[in-house]
Amino acid sequence: MDLVLIEALKVDTVIGVYDWERTITQTLVLDLTLATDIRPAAANDDIAMTLDYAAISDRVLAFGTEHSFELVETFAERLADTLRREFGIPWLRLTLRKPGAVPAATAVGVSIERGERSAS
Repeated sequence: MDLVLIEALKVDTVIGVYDWERTITQTLVLDLTLATDIRPAAANDDIAMTLDYAAISDRVLAFGTEHSFELVETFAERLADTLRREFGIPWLRLTLRKPGAVPAATAVGVSIERGERSAS
């Protein structure tokens, strides 16, 4: 399996457990590693035969606009499920950071892996 990368994608969304957080949008920073076989796309120079990172990025941005969650864990889990289902992604790693959530840290967040990454 090959890996398609989307790094430091900034997503504005309503996220947080505190009342004040529910009234504003905050920026999350996402890194995605997506498993696919790039050989057919490379052999034919055809974007339709690979994961379209522009389309996936647009979907992630729309997801942030469409949803609001209290926990970054919920955001990550639901987004991973959405991307795997809509784009046929067999395995992904999603790292989600919430900058500024803890004053002494650059960011806090979660990193999850979902699906199966098979060797081909």
